[in-house]
Amino acid sequence: MAIYHCSTKTVNRSSGRTAVASSAYRAGEKLEDERTGLTHDFTRKDGVAHSEILSNLDIEIDRAELWNLAEKTENRKDARTAREWVIALPDELDADQRKDLA
Repeated sequence: MAIYHCSTKTVNRSSGRTAVASSAYRAGEKLEDERTGLTHDFTRKDGVAHSEILSNLDIEIDRAELWNLAEKTENRKDARTAREWVIALPDELDADQRKDLA
């Protein structure tokens, strides 16, 4: 029997997290954080089936540019720079069905 869940988490500076690092981890990519100067490389991370940035604009959005802008926009040391949703999807679905459902 499958157990489904959905949860929301915030990315807060006060807990030492950054939107750039979180995005790099979730997408399995290498991104440079312009605010801290750190490079977050998660290109060897397994388990990333698909990642994309959705927008109502007809433009392609660069992941590093988007999340560095989010970090730049917030100037408080306890800023909440991003939110992430964690959704458990059924194993019975194939990869395309999971993508469509998400």
